[in-house]
Amino acid sequence: MNILEAAQTAALPARYQEMTTAEMEARVREIKESFGKTLFIPGHHYQKDEVMQFSDAAGDSLQLAQVAAGNKDAKYIVFCGVHFMAETADILTSDEQVVVLPDMRAGCSMADMADIAQTERAWTKLQELFGDTILPLTYVNSTAAIKAFCGRNGGATVTSSNAKPMVAWAFTQKERILFLPDQHLGRNTAYDLGVPLEQMAVWDPHTDTLQHEGPLEDIRVILWKGHCSVHENFTVKNIEYVRKTHPEMNILVHPECSREVVAASDYAGSTKYIIDRIEQAPSGSQWAIGTEMNLVKRMIAGHPDKHIISLNPYMCPCLTMNRIDLPHLLWALESLEQGQEVNVIRVPQDVAAEAMLALERMLARA
Repeated sequence: MNILEAAQTAALPARYQEMTTAEMEARVREIKESFGKTLFIPGHHYQKDEVMQFSDAAGDSLQLAQVAAGNKDAKYIVFCGVHFMAETADILTSDEQVVVLPDMRAGCSMADMADIAQTERAWTKLQELFGDTILPLTYVNSTAAIKAFCGRNGGATVTSSNAKPMVAWAFTQKERILFLPDQHLGRNTAYDLGVPLEQMAVWDPHTDTLQHEGPLEDIRVILWKGHCSVHENFTVKNIEYVRKTHPEMNILVHPECSREVVAASDYAGSTKYIIDRIEQAPSGSQWAIGTEMNLVKRMIAGHPDKHIISLNPYMCPCLTMNRIDLPHLLWALESLEQGQEVNVIRVPQDVAAEAMLALERMLARA
């Protein structure tokens, strides 16, 4: 869902802005207790503490969708995350289960950087250039329509945790890959698998052009020109500053950061990798972390025995990933209590079926 579509959805009733935090928290607890097992609230790692305190499971997007799908008792899944995560949950859960997104403005700018019209147009042109030699892969941070595109063209989804084995698998299927929508994860993953940078090209969906210097036949990886607006803002200068001011500090970043930042860091890995690395780190160790600010703050609070900072202390939380707040969560829950289903996420059956193919190809190799 784009910003215009989100703006046309139902607005939060004014009375929720007039309630105190204590009143809202008490009501959420009351409703959770009354619904019991028929209500499940997954919370993504990037969410605010004010909603995470009520989550029944915390995790990354695919992990939460899988947990929701495995929860057969839950009639209502109120997803504290963003639109593409709720879509994946709807795809994986049964038709009888209802997935609700408390605030329809909660989205992902990266996912919005690849729409299906752009992708179909790019695919036609790339087929003309390279023939039937390309397998599409999409990061799970993408719309259901893009997942469906990959499904019907023999491709699969990937996560930041399993991107390497999935890219390796893709090269057993076709000579080349098209990686959507995050160029940085695609570039970092392919590079780690031994693909030289000169064998990678970038597809610009705004100009419908392939950006590459050298012979076309040398291209093995076609990267969609998309990025995470948060992770792209970590820079080599940030790293240089930390190296100068905190020479003992380990630098740990997410692979959605640029190739230059990942290369200059000590460690790079998925959100789960980052969390596990900090949990397993010895007391007294020092860490500068390049990922979303809410998660970094939560790790700082959860590990007082370690010196943890953000790699970029001036970084703001992701405005769309960070959208869901306590008033919207309570509104969604009270609406369900009153028999009204607001902000329901339903993926059309034909799209869901093809997207499931892409997800299943990944899950079969998990």
